[in-house]
Amino acid sequence: MTTSKKTPSQKTLVLLDAHAILHRAYHALPEFTAPNGEPTGALYGVVTMLLKIGEELKPDYIVACYDLPEPTYRHTAYDKYKAGRAKTDDALALQIDRSRDIFKAFNIPIYECPSFEADDMLGTIVEQTKGMKDLTVIIASGDMDTLQLAEKKRVKIYTLKKGVKDTILYDEKGITERFGFGPELMPDYKGLRGDPSDNIPGIVGIGEKTATELITQFGSIESMYKKLKKSDVPFIKAGIKPRIINLLKEGEEEAQFSKMLATIRRDAPITFTLPEVHWKDTANGEAVLALFSELGFRTLGARIRALFAINGSDVVSQPRDVTDEAVARAAILLWLVESDRTNPTYDDIMDYGRSYLKVETLADVIEKLEVEIDRQELGRVYREIEVPLMRVIEYMNSMGVVLDTAYLTVLSERFHAELTKLEASIYAHAGTEFNINSPKQLGDILYDTLALKPKQQKKTATGQRSTRESELEKMKDDHPIIPDILRYRELAKLVGTYVDNLPKMVGKDGRLHTTFLQTGTTTGRVGSRDPNLQNIPIRTEEGRAMRKAFVAEKGWSLVSIDYSQIDLRMAAILSRDERLVEIFKRGEDVHSGVASRVFNVPLAEVTKEMRRRAKVINFGILYGMGVNALRTNLGEDATREEAQEFLNAYFNTFTRLAEYLEETKAFARTHGYTTTLFGRRRHFPGIRSSAPFIRASAERMAINAPVQGTAADVVRIAMNELYAHLEKENLHDEVRMLLQVHDEMVFEIKEDAVARVVPYLITIMEGILRNEDAGGVPLSVAAAVGQNWAEMKEFKF
Repeated sequence: MTTSKKTPSQKTLVLLDAHAILHRAYHALPEFTAPNGEPTGALYGVVTMLLKIGEELKPDYIVACYDLPEPTYRHTAYDKYKAGRAKTDDALALQIDRSRDIFKAFNIPIYECPSFEADDMLGTIVEQTKGMKDLTVIIASGDMDTLQLAEKKRVKIYTLKKGVKDTILYDEKGITERFGFGPELMPDYKGLRGDPSDNIPGIVGIGEKTATELITQFGSIESMYKKLKKSDVPFIKAGIKPRIINLLKEGEEEAQFSKMLATIRRDAPITFTLPEVHWKDTANGEAVLALFSELGFRTLGARIRALFAINGSDVVSQPRDVTDEAVARAAILLWLVESDRTNPTYDDIMDYGRSYLKVETLADVIEKLEVEIDRQELGRVYREIEVPLMRVIEYMNSMGVVLDTAYLTVLSERFHAELTKLEASIYAHAGTEFNINSPKQLGDILYDTLALKPKQQKKTATGQRSTRESELEKMKDDHPIIPDILRYRELAKLVGTYVDNLPKMVGKDGRLHTTFLQTGTTTGRVGSRDPNLQNIPIRTEEGRAMRKAFVAEKGWSLVSIDYSQIDLRMAAILSRDERLVEIFKRGEDVHSGVASRVFNVPLAEVTKEMRRRAKVINFGILYGMGVNALRTNLGEDATREEAQEFLNAYFNTFTRLAEYLEETKAFARTHGYTTTLFGRRRHFPGIRSSAPFIRASAERMAINAPVQGTAADVVRIAMNELYAHLEKENLHDEVRMLLQVHDEMVFEIKEDAVARVVPYLITIMEGILRNEDAGGVPLSVAAAVGQNWAEMKEFKF
């Protein structure tokens, strides 16, 4: 986007529609959380928008306008105003309040007024600045309501087209070109067609197209009705159908009333004062950086330093005299000390060093963090697990895996052919062609053309009817178009992410290289990106077809060695629950073993349904699943009472496990963190939050963290010991470590070495825990061999 050059006397005032931007960002961005557990997705969107405005529009002044929670005069006039909107999510409500801290740090004035909305603040400020000839006003908003305030070149609207990054700047001419009429007629447009997002009724039966046609030909609602009361003839000559004319006659009161609701007031009882100095001159850059660190906005520090010319803003990349190994060590140290700081960059490390450790060099950061590592009793994790793992990660990143691109070409043709058929089928069901990937167009087809009605229908932040998978699933049996759309989306995602994309990423050596991330997750598991090979589906037929593209080099075989039920084994080890330990000692299938004990039947009499239910609760309790979630996961036929009875029976059977889970929560509440068997810490500042949903979320994560973290530690130690074995026995020419995916290791091994080498690899992986650490629970792996990752047969000694 480009902006026109300003003369020295011209000034630019940006008015932020804070509520609209927050709502849009909340629904457009992922559910980010700060290190203390508070939600930050909407806040990140506001900050991103603010920085984008500062960099692109180069304003002289910025102010923010807010709604207040109490009803406005519009609610008094029409009690159904905005009645269709769901109650504001707790997570969004918290961020609306918290956003004021952002504007305080930037020293941006806030305008708000009881009984009026943020839009009315904007309209009133626009009105009160009319006499300021050298002032350009730009309204930054997340919706289109403010378009009516545009005024020639003096007042422009900077609005979001999609998400929080795709923006467009409208002046009066641009609005007229898009809609066919000027901004002053926007309230008339809404008066006729209504506004579902605000529950403004309009005239039932008149939509966007007809409203536009009426306004472009007859002007405002007042002008329209003045002509209509004289004669129908001008309307008939203009091609307006008799049905529409009757709707207009019958709906005059609704149209006038709806226009009133849609009109932004310009007379709110506020007095606007233009700031005396440039907005950047009043902002507290250091306070902004401190707040960003508190909120976890690590990637924005450099932009803030550059924007406010803060000391250190020239440090935007790693200096030449700083080695990659030193940065990697510092990243590991910082991540171990603060588990939420995943993948810290050089700038992240140095920002942390300046802000918290009060040092200026990487060497000093490392020295200070090593002291903290020992203070937190993390020395074993750092020195015995993480430092040795550095070379293993480097080796695997350089190794790569062979990708059968010819096979993927064939697979792509097959999938694209199916997508074409699905498109045709969807268009046939709809009776017209449309953009299947457009939520709005899809919503119009499903809810208007086909008149489908999901139970408890949800809407997006902008008032559109949601077409998310969860909404479509509610209607999958209502119309054949729904299964087609669901299948289309599933296939399109697989094709776009993997089938068509991965061949482009193959290196000059003919192998596909992912980047494994040693500090990539808060849980301790190794991450993967560019491309992420840990997210390829395995349970669907298409996902398995995709995995067939990962193949062994000629004369070699792929070997997968996967830890069996490692999380449940870790739960038995950590809790020392005798009954759970007994299941693993006996070598029973854990889900059948649990079902036998909970349902009090012999192992041989455990049914498939009993085992399924046991599997649901086995994994559910490790993630803090409550009775309502358990009922949902047990199936539609399960009642809350049955779920509660099952939960009680489970914990009455595995009583020590129940005690351990409660002890873990209590420890996290007291100390703010949990530890793995090896001492790795994961911090949960949110567990002390005053917000119940943040606290509950932290408690659920705290229950799972020691279990999942210990499993991650086991895998990391296995990677180290496997690599050390290959080096010691000079096996790198025969065995290549390729991939680490969840609890699985994938190797490429020369065909004539498979039978000789694999037993040693299995022994290493199963022997990671000493008996006193394992508490008698054996680690078990499943090994498989094949020419590709999907078609592998069990390895037999």
